[in-house]
Amino acid sequence: MDIIALILGLILFLNIALAITIVFLEHKNPTSTWSWLLVLTFIPLGGFLLYLMFGRKLSRKKLFIWDNKSRFGVKNAVENQLQLLAEDSFPIPDHFENNRDLFYLHLRNNDAILTQENEVEIYNDGQAKFDALIKDIESAKHHIHMQYYIYRSDHLGKRIGNLLKKKAQEGVSVRFLYDDLGARKLSRRFIRELKQAGVLVEAFFPSLIPKINFKINYRNHRKLVIIDGEIGYTGGFNVGDEYLGEVKKYGYWRDTHLRITGEAVRNMQTRFILDWNQASKQQLILYDPIYYQAKPNGNVGMQIVSSGPDSDWEQIKYGYIKMIMEAEDYVYIQTPYFIPDESLADVVKIAALSGIDVRIMIPNKPDHPFVYWATHSYIGNMLEAGAKIYIYQNGFLHAKTIMVDGKIASVGTANIDVRSFRLNFEVNAFLYSEDVTQRLIADFEQDMSQSDLLTLEDYRKRSLWIQIKESIARLISPIL
Repeated sequence: MDIIALILGLILFLNIALAITIVFLEHKNPTSTWSWLLVLTFIPLGGFLLYLMFGRKLSRKKLFIWDNKSRFGVKNAVENQLQLLAEDSFPIPDHFENNRDLFYLHLRNNDAILTQENEVEIYNDGQAKFDALIKDIESAKHHIHMQYYIYRSDHLGKRIGNLLKKKAQEGVSVRFLYDDLGARKLSRRFIRELKQAGVLVEAFFPSLIPKINFKINYRNHRKLVIIDGEIGYTGGFNVGDEYLGEVKKYGYWRDTHLRITGEAVRNMQTRFILDWNQASKQQLILYDPIYYQAKPNGNVGMQIVSSGPDSDWEQIKYGYIKMIMEAEDYVYIQTPYFIPDESLADVVKIAALSGIDVRIMIPNKPDHPFVYWATHSYIGNMLEAGAKIYIYQNGFLHAKTIMVDGKIASVGTANIDVRSFRLNFEVNAFLYSEDVTQRLIADFEQDMSQSDLLTLEDYRKRSLWIQIKESIARLISPIL
């Protein structure tokens, strides 16, 4: 009995100590704080272990040193653009004049330089995206910079890996950065063979124990490929056979990815170099012209916006909110997870209540059950506000896109959830182009033909068991 009492006392002490840490030292968001206190109350020992995995803040010493941006000349370029905007002398096309505030927000909040001479190809099918990527890799002459959250050593992963090895042996400089948790199933043999062929390989935020990483938060969720400083890829696709629709659990994989040429590739390159230098001891020179060969191409305006726990601001979320606030006619949203915090939920509801045509498309099947049921709990609120909800039926929907009024759009890696806004490192392209936005809308409308429209009446008919699952998932959604 004495031992049991001692153990119970120790658990109680740990819970109290952890509660004090959460409330007084870590200064978390109040909603997140209450969620963790509930977890500690109802799951005393398990809650403590969960907090060690999911809840701890990352020491500022382990985060990126953003002062490096000044050495890239980024700060000077940003200050120049801010001054031109303030003087009303920035050369912005007339039909994007209404988005001046959005330009300014990203410039001031994220040092996201506005470029206006870009060309964009859109891929929503994995086979087409990877065929294009492989063709561009085969044509690489100087360097290949590749970064993915998930990378599997399956058929597709090996095909791309073999090509990276081939290019490295030809003398092309190849750097491969993966997230240690997202790519935890990547075989050690695969990595060893890449290194032996001359590919420089690094893992983001690795664990001391191979294949076992308890650092669930602060993952690098970005997907970037830059080839010869001239071609850039970003969007939702990771590397694995499921992204080709070859995994039965998911079926067809519907995603959105961009192939970009033009000035914006320089900003994608900067993003990769900063991430690489954080993860590797083999530092890239902070500004080497050989990596910045992109030339003006096309007429698509764009800002490459990144966000993560290294900042006190939630840059991509702020961009989403600003876009929706500026809507006059309609807002189309595609996301695999719709778990907005209060600020974003309010702006979407306000738009719908104001008569804006708000359409939200989500998948019909989960890849993470708790996240799936939390999504459905928030969808109910949107239906009540007048939003239209589409449930995608043709496989799994993983696209992260927002289109507003046929004029502006965002495509990237950030989901609509707390994890993407506060806990993961993300990157999105904010696009100022009627042509690109209309192409994305055409894809959305095609997806509508393969989706079921969920009505408020149908939603209210869901079973008690589903309501219970939604309530539990929503309760813990701030910490998912």
